[in-house]
Amino acid sequence: MNSPVVEVDAVSKTYTSVRAVDEVSFTVNRGEIFAFLGPNGAGKTTTIRMLIGLMPPDRGTVRYQLREDHTAARHEEIGYLPEERGLYPKMPIMRTLVFLAGLRGMSAADAANSASAWLKRLGLGDRQDQKLNTLSKGNQQKVQFISAILHKPQFVVLDEPFTGLDPLNQELFIELIEELRASGMTILLSGHQMALIERLADRVLILHRGRELLSGTMRDIRRKVGAQQKLTCRFETEPSAHELATLGAWARGADGEIEWTLRDDSLPSALQHLAARMTPVSLRTEEPSLHSIYLQAIRGAEEHAQSI
Repeated sequence: MNSPVVEVDAVSKTYTSVRAVDEVSFTVNRGEIFAFLGPNGAGKTTTIRMLIGLMPPDRGTVRYQLREDHTAARHEEIGYLPEERGLYPKMPIMRTLVFLAGLRGMSAADAANSASAWLKRLGLGDRQDQKLNTLSKGNQQKVQFISAILHKPQFVVLDEPFTGLDPLNQELFIELIEELRASGMTILLSGHQMALIERLADRVLILHRGRELLSGTMRDIRRKVGAQQKLTCRFETEPSAHELATLGAWARGADGEIEWTLRDDSLPSALQHLAARMTPVSLRTEEPSLHSIYLQAIRGAEEHAQSI
């Protein structure tokens, strides 16, 4: 049975006449990576600020279960990497990290030792005495990442962690985030790099205009939107059009490949039929990506909203 670390129950927030968040509920389970997604203005940042205690909800509750004896979270038990830069640009990097870790309960010696190890791992070991504003955007993001997890929080919110990173450093961050989860840390991940998030997330919640639009595992949300699989084959001798049509509507792809779009539950029978009646020299299947599902869901919600 999954053990929730945080439970968000019907939280709402209104700014003047704008309902930024409208009765949003979700749980984040211990040791998982929970992706919190949505377009700009969907209410993600407001929800995150309520989640970590930067602002109270107008209605609803946020409950933590980081320890058995209470439902309120201590500040040292939570880490936060904000979307916007939250560090001191003219302070030396090591001094900044030690200061922030001290606010989270670490001793100066422990913070300095841990910060030094993290900076070396992220390729900044020789930059610790430099000021933050002398670094590139990507390296500033590395420092901000370290500041969020240096005190070893039980629960961390990473809002747009891949900002400013080149592909090599994106891969490095994926490795680091997976390591943190393996160590027992629970992670709420928000961002717009859908391919990267899909690789990491155990569960996903997509927000639209302050309300939940889709949530669940990737299998769950594919089923909810009726997402279809693509089967692609290459034949040494192409079967007749009649034979190809026995698997359903087909189309020609690149390099002479043949493509079918199948319902998720029809793939096993399609593969059996293919093996019995045709002889492909190569085949592959492709499930709809989080990126394509996200676009489909958001566009559909926008069209529905405009039609009302």
